[in-house]
Amino acid sequence: MSSAAADRARYDRATAHLEAPLAIVDLGAFDRNARDLVRRAGGKPVRVASKSVRCRALLERVLAQDGFAGIMSFTLAESLWLAREGFDDVLLAYPSTDRDGFATLTSDPELAAAVTVMVDGIGQLDLIDSVRAGTEEVRVCLELDTSLRLLGGRVRVGARRSPLREPVQLAELARAVERRPGFRVVGLMAYEGHVAGVGDAVPGRPLRSRMIRLMQSTARRELAERRAAAVRAVRAVADLEFVNGGGTGSVQHTAAEAAVTEIAAGSGLYQPRLFDHYTSFHGRPAALFAQPVVRRPGVGVVTVLGGGYPASGVAGADRLPVPCLPEGLAYDPQEGPGEVQTPLLGTAADDLLIGDKVWFRHAKAGELCERFAELHLIDGESGDRVVASVPTYRGEGRTFL
Repeated sequence: MSSAAADRARYDRATAHLEAPLAIVDLGAFDRNARDLVRRAGGKPVRVASKSVRCRALLERVLAQDGFAGIMSFTLAESLWLAREGFDDVLLAYPSTDRDGFATLTSDPELAAAVTVMVDGIGQLDLIDSVRAGTEEVRVCLELDTSLRLLGGRVRVGARRSPLREPVQLAELARAVERRPGFRVVGLMAYEGHVAGVGDAVPGRPLRSRMIRLMQSTARRELAERRAAAVRAVRAVADLEFVNGGGTGSVQHTAAEAAVTEIAAGSGLYQPRLFDHYTSFHGRPAALFAQPVVRRPGVGVVTVLGGGYPASGVAGADRLPVPCLPEGLAYDPQEGPGEVQTPLLGTAADDLLIGDKVWFRHAKAGELCERFAELHLIDGESGDRVVASVPTYRGEGRTFL
């Protein structure tokens, strides 16, 4: 029996008592992926990106393991909720305009001590001051733009995030924060998404893969120099507690920079399909969802319920979930994954009966949890039983967006 067939048999046995659609996390694969992230970080702590997990029980599980410390959150409401739930080191990775949230933060000493907010401009400080409801000091992290600029800036590679690109700009904002009562700079973040989130081994595209590797090598060298200079410039102004960088696809490269004190990662825990094609690491798929077979339209075809769960980003085939178990199924190119039904083609379809489960992998990590209220956790030792069913953020009534 192939490893894929063995996985399918395990998952089918473990969830035989459960009705699909459903979502699972294989704890054996999850823990193995966690250990590999720690190994690649080379002794620097890994801060867990909560947007890639979106399940409080699994955040607790990974933070209980050696090598992990702190959470990188995605909204202020989520940050405050996590802090109230006992997570005492929460870095908000994106600027916020949540006025009620800032009023709460500035009036609660425990929340203010646990949450660090992201700032890349004076206007964000003004917004916070305009709703300040107390005197608690706001912990501030500054974000460095990591994009690679070529041909005198005419070519830009990387996400459009912070306007702060040069060390002098960060130092200037750090001085402005330090001069303003009620704020303190404690951290600096730089997320190199064009390295950490772009696979460099595209199947069937050797030339494109070489070009990506060349771009990423150039980007890493340029950013390492600029990040180190930025850290020096900000440290001359403020006493930094941490310098955060990286992502699942660049853990070992970012960790090698002396200026970086911690690594951010999250997707590598679930290992969604967008992270399959890297030369530097190979994770094991840990999060899957199952849809039931509801029709058999003909030879070589089955239809499952729903399944049209596209991921965010530029629309394309790489944003779609893929049927993975049993092997040998593919979408009908005329329909693709649908809102209420999804035809699947392939010889494997002829062995499926009404009510059987077809297992899929989502393109991105935590977004799967926006579709399901709970995750069924598959035992990491025997591998063929559900040991717990835990709520996702959605299941706890927490959407945050």
